[in-house]
Amino acid sequence: MSAASAANRRYAELTTEQVEAALKRDSVLVLPIGAIEPHGPHLPLATDFIVAEAVSSALVERGAAAGHDVWLLPALGYTKSDEHARLPGTIWLRYSTLFDTLVDIGASIAQTPARRLLIVNAHGGNSALVEVAAREVRRRFDLQVFFVSGPAQPGPTERGLGIHAGWAETSLMLHLRPDLVHMDKAVPAIADAVADVTHVGFRKAVQFAWLSTDFAESGVIGDPTGADAETGGRLFEERVDTLVAALAEISTFDPGRVCR
Repeated sequence: MSAASAANRRYAELTTEQVEAALKRDSVLVLPIGAIEPHGPHLPLATDFIVAEAVSSALVERGAAAGHDVWLLPALGYTKSDEHARLPGTIWLRYSTLFDTLVDIGASIAQTPARRLLIVNAHGGNSALVEVAAREVRRRFDLQVFFVSGPAQPGPTERGLGIHAGWAETSLMLHLRPDLVHMDKAVPAIADAVADVTHVGFRKAVQFAWLSTDFAESGVIGDPTGADAETGGRLFEERVDTLVAALAEISTFDPGRVCR
């Protein structure tokens, strides 16, 4: 590995020669995926994009410092966020466009020496499609593809339903970009009607299709009023630490070997 590529873990800043010299079969390429969509009156449209990029950047920096062969790909900002399409500000791709984009990225990676891709997704609306696309990339190009989504972690007042612009996301943004957070405009929007149902819900036996405006005009699903930067810092560190710890397995994982 050249001195330039050893010091630079951003894939897009390498030269063609450095890509060939730096990447190996078990190099892990990290792809952050966010969204550009409304997050209530208190958070910016780019919340998911900012979180995905920050987590991925820290993962690559700390992972490389720990000796892992890990590289940061440019983040995807425009993704599948049409559940917010009725609110102004959303810029979203059709599911087929994002699916094809992920498959094309996989095809491109397959032309490099690397055979491992980790998708770090910070927008829940992408999760199901990312899983399907990951399997497609695995089948077509024989890459080992891994994916993780977050930070859907409900807060103490959210009845288990803090999934959008609530306690966790707002705390993370207070930690990462407090200059973009307007806590004076933060209001709770608890989906009590969903919480009170026994069998149908976000994490219950039967799930359902939804739009963010089904619950509140703001599109918020959660309670951001109890968010704070200290909590955001803890959530961020927990997320990054978990992913760094997983790198050792990600860089060697082979389900064929594991199962034999």
